[in-house]
Amino acid sequence: MVTRKHPRFPVSLSSTLVHQSRARHEGSVRDLSAKGCRVESIFNPFTGMQLAMQLHVPGEPQPIMIDNATVRWSGSAGIGIEFLAIAPPHQDRLNRMIQQLQPAAGLS
Repeated sequence: MVTRKHPRFPVSLSSTLVHQSRARHEGSVRDLSAKGCRVESIFNPFTGMQLAMQLHVPGEPQPIMIDNATVRWSGSAGIGIEFLAIAPPHQDRLNRMIQQLQPAAGLS
């Protein structure tokens, strides 16, 4: 069993994975935590690949921008991504989203 530092919450968000500032791949975020996520995508990255990410939040005009992320694993369950660098305004938005997910997860 994997012990996590940050709880993961089930979500359904569209995302864009950007490799080397040009190759763009669409994906669906299925689990989200303060420091990472699991994405379903037809994109097949390698472990250690560096990416930027955009998390498209319903009802918000701009995506949450993840400046630097790395692929930790990839397989039939999706792509495990760790967030390495997020600019402060985007980190604040991500933190607010996580806070909103916490009570919802506790009720189910």
